Amino acid sequence: MKILITGGAGFIGSHLCDRLIGVGAGSDSGSKHEIFVIDDLSTGSIENIEHLKVHKNFHYVIDTITNKSLMRELIDKCDVIYHLAAAVGVKLIMERPVHTIETNIYGTELIFQCAAQKGKRTIIASTSEVYGKSSKIPFSEDDDLVLGPTNIARWSYACSKAIDEYLAHAYWNEKRLPVTVVRFFNTVGPRQVGHYGMVIPRFIKSALAGENLTIYGDGHQSRCFGHVNDIVRALDELKDANNTLGETINLGQPEEISINELAVKIIEMCESKSKLQYVSFDEAYGPGFEDMKKRVPDISKAKRLFGFTPKYKLNDILRDTISYHRQHQLSSRS
Repeated sequence: MKILITGGAGFIGSHLCDRLIGVGAGSDSGSKHEIFVIDDLSTGSIENIEHLKVHKNFHYVIDTITNKSLMRELIDKCDVIYHLAAAVGVKLIMERPVHTIETNIYGTELIFQCAAQKGKRTIIASTSEVYGKSSKIPFSEDDDLVLGPTNIARWSYACSKAIDEYLAHAYWNEKRLPVTVVRFFNTVGPRQVGHYGMVIPRFIKSALAGENLTIYGDGHQSRCFGHVNDIVRALDELKDANNTLGETINLGQPEEISINELAVKIIEMCESKSKLQYVSFDEAYGPGFEDMKKRVPDISKAKRLFGFTPKYKLNDILRDTISYHRQHQLSSRS
């Protein structure tokens, strides 16, 4: 099977490449395909796919998904499209809201247009951010979305991905594009970096360096974290799950932990002497920033439709991510 992955040099995208081509810890050695990647490296890294260049079934292009002629060519030659390319990370979203909106909406619409012309199976990544300020826990796919005011840049990412979802369902209903929307809940693992606000790699990097771990707000807010190997396994299985066409599906791990508890656990697992320091959201991201107290996925729909059950617990996620950053730290010194 020929598969296109937009954002394939990114954190999740590169792990999906590994699995589909049959290499790495999260791969299925029996599941080998021909992979085509497009990435503009705005948040991805060529280092993430360097090891795949030796494979004859791996091809990559450094370009933007808004290059219409190129996207038509890539989509024409592939059977399945994973649309993972997006502007992500709280820091990037706050600093570049125009880029966020343009990338996430225009790029997605272009991909849907090209895919619909040939009826290509499409899986698009969305986010738990679309649930916004909803207080109904756990979050279920049919729950209302509660977003903040339009003058607060914080909500531009959630809104842009919600529009992506509306587009996906419109193309399914009107054009019969075989599409599935997946909402990720804080996917974590090796290769993820903390440059754009991702909390676990940011904490781990600080703990390994013996620096203070910076917590935004009071640290009582809680999150759930899913291992990237669980997520790419689900993405792999989704391409063959025809009962998920036209559906929106949560993917994550429902194990909940507060940010304070997470910081302490990481310090212990890193055997670090780091301390905690607190910074207000206004100081970190500017006036008017809003955060959610809880974000917990209901994954019963994914289990019902294609048998998804996470294999990795939080300790597994932290162990693998700490190990990666330790090795990366050592290699950068040598």
